Amino acid sequence: MNSYQLTRRTWLAGAATTLSANALGQPTARARKGRRADAAAPTRVELWGGKTVGPKTTHQRGRVVWSAGAIESVEAATGSTPPAGAIDVRGHVVTYGLCDPITTVGLVEVSLEPSSREDAATIDDPVRAAYRAADGYNPDSSLIAVARLGGLTSVGAVPTGGFVAGQSAWCDLHGATAKAAVATSGGALHITMQQGGWDAKTRGTALSLLRMRELLDDAAAYRKNRAAFERRQLRELNVSTRDLATMVRVLNGKLPVVFHVDAAPDILRVAELIASYKLSGIIASGAEAWKVRKQLAKQKLPVILDPLDNGPRSFTARGAREDNAKLLHAAGVTIAFSTWESHNVRRLRQSAGNAVRAGLPHRAALAAITETAPAMLGAAGYVGLDKGSVANVAVWSGDPLELSTRLERLFIHGKPIALRSRQTTLFERYR
Repeated sequence: MNSYQLTRRTWLAGAATTLSANALGQPTARARKGRRADAAAPTRVELWGGKTVGPKTTHQRGRVVWSAGAIESVEAATGSTPPAGAIDVRGHVVTYGLCDPITTVGLVEVSLEPSSREDAATIDDPVRAAYRAADGYNPDSSLIAVARLGGLTSVGAVPTGGFVAGQSAWCDLHGATAKAAVATSGGALHITMQQGGWDAKTRGTALSLLRMRELLDDAAAYRKNRAAFERRQLRELNVSTRDLATMVRVLNGKLPVVFHVDAAPDILRVAELIASYKLSGIIASGAEAWKVRKQLAKQKLPVILDPLDNGPRSFTARGAREDNAKLLHAAGVTIAFSTWESHNVRRLRQSAGNAVRAGLPHRAALAAITETAPAMLGAAGYVGLDKGSVANVAVWSGDPLELSTRLERLFIHGKPIALRSRQTTLFERYR
């Protein structure tokens, strides 16, 4: 991902929907069963009676129970009235919290003010594999509360710039400190393959593939002869020791690699590279992925895309079309949706709704903004509205993919989140 991609997705987005809802009280620090437990967490919470949409089944009248930040059960509700202590959500829709895997939330505050940005390493070296977005994540960013108003509970905070931009972080949109908010500090390594991505003088996918092979071969040499490298008895390698150590994790399949690439021929070349080195690979952006959907399905390569990317915005994305998601899904390709945004992440459900308009099944679109992305990126515990998953839950006035629907309640790690932001405060003050 790079600043060019962020700019063009802002252009595609249009006006974002402003959501309003009731405040639910001030949240406390996150809780998760087996991870940084919060003694102040409610012992048990139950949502009763709403339409409950999970990855395995849908209950027209459901019952969702969690404690200590983890979901205990999702099942059909029985009886005609809610039990004592349960939250009555009849007439509402209950889903997992929305997840956007490629954003700069928590890394960018003011796009044109460098001192407020932590999304890119300001160095000339295009290889920044050891750079971690988690080290610059700001849990106090004003954009976090704005994203929550759109039903977002988790995001991928992704570095930008360079050829190898660095490692993304999987973050919950709640937490007093970065340590409390960041669930996975090394979520995935992000590579910009296409023209204009990292070097204005010598650029393009062919050069990117060359550099990527060199980098992986250096990492393989380092993995095999680390002792010799430390004694300076190994050939000269082109990157730093920390970058090499990160690339060894990539070679060992311990760190997913997200390749940002659009043109169909380039996607196939990247797929060949992934297969050759046995990488845990993901295609991102993928404007022309629909053209090679059979190959992607055969290789089981997932794709992260923006359903609003529906026009020829560059020479590498001349084949972008609005039913990209529909065609990929029909071919058996796993898909997730992203906004590639910082300030307008809340439009994620609008993007998913447009994918449904273009022919994608509704359930597939909802999955693409809830459980699919964390599964791609190895975020353990984020498996959707299901037993054992992190209790990130959204309650809606109706279908979450309809723009007229309001977010009524939001829970992150089982905690009720106040649906307020700087915008709502200013609106109430000056209306």
